[in-house]
Amino acid sequence: MSVYPSLTHALAEALVDVLRFIDGSEDEQMDQDDAVRMMEWVCHVLSRLSDDQRGEFLDLLGKMAEEESDPARRAFLRELPEGFALVEEPV
Repeated sequence: MSVYPSLTHALAEALVDVLRFIDGSEDEQMDQDDAVRMMEWVCHVLSRLSDDQRGEFLDLLGKMAEEESDPARRAFLRELPEGFALVEEPV
């Protein structure tokens, strides 16, 4: 039995962990130009979500952040929407 309530939730968990790894990688772990290109690609893909899909993803990220016990991962989850242009940055 899966520990995730849906495929969307499982994929969001995996995506967040991959993005955290890339974001925190050092030159010895990953070429930084490749890291930037991958982060930009993810941002591009997320920018193509419909409004409903974006809303669903944002709701899921919020729920994941509320349930997260690791402070660093919780902070990453809370910062991800602005960092990946899923919400408009405050003026």
